[in-house]
Amino acid sequence: MATESRHEDQLPAVIDEIVATYDEVSRINHLDLRPLPSREAVREILDGLKEVLFPGYFGRRYFTPSNIRYHIGDRVHQVYRALAAQVYRSILHECRRTAGECDHCQDLAGELALRFLKRIPDLRRMLAGDVQALYDGDPAAKSLDEIIFSYPGLEAVAVYRIAHELWQMGVPLLPRIMTEIAHSTTGIDIHPGARIGRNFFVDHGTGVVVGETCEIGDNVKIYQGVTLGALSISKDDRGAVIRGRKRHPTIRDGVTIYSGATLLGGETVVGEGSTVGGNVWLTHSVPANSVVFVEEPALRVEDKHTRKRSGAKKVGRARTRRRSKGQ
Repeated sequence: MATESRHEDQLPAVIDEIVATYDEVSRINHLDLRPLPSREAVREILDGLKEVLFPGYFGRRYFTPSNIRYHIGDRVHQVYRALAAQVYRSILHECRRTAGECDHCQDLAGELALRFLKRIPDLRRMLAGDVQALYDGDPAAKSLDEIIFSYPGLEAVAVYRIAHELWQMGVPLLPRIMTEIAHSTTGIDIHPGARIGRNFFVDHGTGVVVGETCEIGDNVKIYQGVTLGALSISKDDRGAVIRGRKRHPTIRDGVTIYSGATLLGGETVVGEGSTVGGNVWLTHSVPANSVVFVEEPALRVEDKHTRKRSGAKKVGRARTRRRSKGQ
């Protein structure tokens, strides 16, 4: 204990050195009386929205036709208050960063939270199609319940659809926090700015990346390890990154993209009904109803004992040749 106390006496000096960097490296500080959005609060909002979007599957409440309006009403009020608070923090920060003080952010946050909640009926219809697409496309799925409870693809898509609505309303920060929470949970990285149609199927999903300017049609299937990314990052004459350009592929209706495929570039368009095989690297457009695949590499299958003996003989012959050259 004496040793611990002796070392602890040195902490004030360490603290002074740390605090000194807050002026030196100020770009990664947020020292302000008005806090940024809270990841913990955003997680709670997503949990509440999952309970509203999929009643009876999440949360601790027991829903019946007779009590659902009461329980959902209570949950919607909770979500509204929490969402309005986090939207307020988001837009206040952006407003002060770009235009100075804001005198109407509080009212705008409430308006945006209400506008989002009005979109929930349409969100439920979209998600019902996503659930059905997963069930129809995965023979391992035993029921819709299994998909809603346990499929990471649905988890990521549900959070994306929530975040995309807020993104379209112009809410800063919050949509990215939401999709990064889903990314950390599922391994699926879908930017909230991407535009994704109905009946979206993401199976297994680990390692899937969907970039900000992607456009994905209806009835598209994507498997694990697929990247829909940018071919390069454009910069201006001063070396600054040019933002807002179409950088990511367009995927038309009915396309299937198998595991490990990488599709890059804003001008890359995969035509309707096409299939992109596993491990394909694609940086140009393909017409409708194409099949894109990597030719099968030449494989050799040998008996391991025969291979060991033949390997030993080759080594022996190599040594003999070296000795002969030395003579």
